[in-house]
Amino acid sequence: MRQNATPTKRNPWAWIPTLYFAEGLPYVIVMTVSVIMYKRLGISNTDIALYTSWLYLPWVIKPLWSPVVDVLRTKRWWIVIMQLLVGAGLAGVALTIPMPNFFRYSLAFLWLVAFSSATHDIAADGFYMMGLNQYEQTYFVGIRNTFYRFAMLTGQGLLVILAGYLETATGLPETNIAFHSVPGKETTIQFQPSNISFPETKSSDYVLVPSKKDIQIGTLPVSREKADSIFTAVKEWNISHGFYSEKTSLKGTPDGSNGTTSGFALVAYKLSQPPKDGKEVVLNFGMNSGNKSFHLKEGTRFVFTDKNWNEPAFAIVQVDPKLTKKAEATFSGRAGNIPLAWSLTFMVLGGLFILFFLWHRFILPRPAEDTDKHEKTSLSRVMHEVLETFASFFRKKNIWAGLAFLLLFRLGESQLVKLASPFMLDGRAEGGLGLTTGDIGLIYGTIGMIALTVGGILGGFVAAKWGLKKTIWWMAVAMNLPNLVYVYLAYVQPDTMLPIVTSVGIEQFGYGFGFTAYMLYMIYISDGEHKTAHYALCTGFMALGMMLPGMVSGWIQETVGYQHFFVWVMLCTIPGFILISLLKIDPKFGTKAKA
Repeated sequence: MRQNATPTKRNPWAWIPTLYFAEGLPYVIVMTVSVIMYKRLGISNTDIALYTSWLYLPWVIKPLWSPVVDVLRTKRWWIVIMQLLVGAGLAGVALTIPMPNFFRYSLAFLWLVAFSSATHDIAADGFYMMGLNQYEQTYFVGIRNTFYRFAMLTGQGLLVILAGYLETATGLPETNIAFHSVPGKETTIQFQPSNISFPETKSSDYVLVPSKKDIQIGTLPVSREKADSIFTAVKEWNISHGFYSEKTSLKGTPDGSNGTTSGFALVAYKLSQPPKDGKEVVLNFGMNSGNKSFHLKEGTRFVFTDKNWNEPAFAIVQVDPKLTKKAEATFSGRAGNIPLAWSLTFMVLGGLFILFFLWHRFILPRPAEDTDKHEKTSLSRVMHEVLETFASFFRKKNIWAGLAFLLLFRLGESQLVKLASPFMLDGRAEGGLGLTTGDIGLIYGTIGMIALTVGGILGGFVAAKWGLKKTIWWMAVAMNLPNLVYVYLAYVQPDTMLPIVTSVGIEQFGYGFGFTAYMLYMIYISDGEHKTAHYALCTGFMALGMMLPGMVSGWIQETVGYQHFFVWVMLCTIPGFILISLLKIDPKFGTKAKA
């Protein structure tokens, strides 16, 4: 690639939208889409939160190698090369998903994507200032932010919807089982796997076969001792036959007290034929619709192989002890080819970044200022300036209170964001909402993103009118108080989409509105000499404040459950409010009078 080529000018509309769309997409893939993918592939919440939180690290430490990007080669060179590496990393994820040790290998490629994306951010932001004059920079700042948000919309919405569609389209036909409560009847349960019979199937291909499609459960209590023995026997059977592991079992126990428990029923699944080519078939079983008094107590995810395909895999559905009337609910068994679906999705992403590489290789301008500086400046001189830049940042007045604010203001949100999607995907018996992958994409990627964008725009208008000092408290309330909607969702577990969509919309609007204060404060403490480098340091502390709490959030949730976890998230918002009172902010900062 040519260095220090003849300067050229391009219409900013030809490259700014695609450049900032390409900047935002890898971030949302690494931070959000990967969480949903690993959840669908059967990774535990503890491992998801721990290992994907480590992927924040490149954005935390990117100020450390930003001088290298500034001195070696041109910003244009770094942009196109990093887009090529991002595309290669995404393709690597796609290729490793079907492998036995996919988790470790796909994480390695996501690390490549994360480091390449963080480096791309440094180069793109510097190139933006070099490729435009001051008027153009001001005019297009809204355009670049809009297309960055479009990238978020694409990642959280369209890509997740695509993966959800592929999960359904590439798998086996869905099966539905209707459960009915029968008042005044006692259910007789015998766990005898050898006596389970399945209906005949005429399909030439293999399909999932349930033992029954219509099951009755009596509401009269049954012996707790007998129920315990059946629950234990079912779990041991499923684990010993390789349908799931002890780690991924629901660990369900019978409802009830005083030596009795409520009625329950068993449902069994098997395959009609062995899986093809030695592949696995994953069955996700859960409530689809109906009365919430029916609870899945055991068997939410089964893995069928060529060794256990003709053995029955058992799930247990129990009615609430308080249910005394007729009711019904439908549970669905879905066996989409989840690894193939996500592999195809990441392959599409890899191809997209190859197109970005080709487009920007030819369309990006060549600003006169964008030169290879290593021939003009010694490396020792550059390192001296870098160290002085870092030192001047920590000599700023009131800097330690400011850094504490950057680290702790998002303490609650940093944990919430890691578990929000798993909470939506987990079954109701596990405390979740039992939504599909496509539901998540629709809620967060469309309704949630619209609310986030509107909240962010409104927050900017409010801050510009009254200034940061007067609005920071209100923005802190707007950002943290709406997290209460997750407490509501965890305790109520609504079975219709309207309250879920409304809750997410409220939370995302509040976050968009309140996050304005956080961004403005970073600009405020970065003001002065070396503002670009100091702002990069602030973003590093911002990422650190998201990474560390996120790493332990999965363990906390699995220890205390979703209900108590979201209460804990609300308690974690308190330090942010305390630290606001310690900040020293110019009352005129951010106002028209100050400008």
